Amino acid sequence: MQLPPKVTERAFARLAEIGAGTEGQALRIAVEGGGCSGFQYDIRLDTPAEDDLVLEGQGEKVVVDSVSLPFLSGATIDFTEELIGARFTIDNPNASSSCGCGTSFSM
Repeated sequence: MQLPPKVTERAFARLAEIGAGTEGQALRIAVEGGGCSGFQYDIRLDTPAEDDLVLEGQGEKVVVDSVSLPFLSGATIDFTEELIGARFTIDNPNASSSCGCGTSFSM
């Protein structure tokens, strides 16, 4: 069974803080082949497409394309601030291993 990804309130709050939705933009989460572990996340601001899954909160949107959706089933999208920097993160229960950079994973 495929579960939609979840977006934390902290991630939506960060999108609102940077004003992502003011110009019709959304945070796009996609999965692509490549990276040091086989797959990698593509996280960027983009215009939503017609066939995207749209997750909304605090007036902001996170979108996932239909090809990436099975790879992100049950994942949690968050925003973290650490000593090494601040970034959007993905806790993906489908990943069997991940790279130290946090943007590459294998299944």
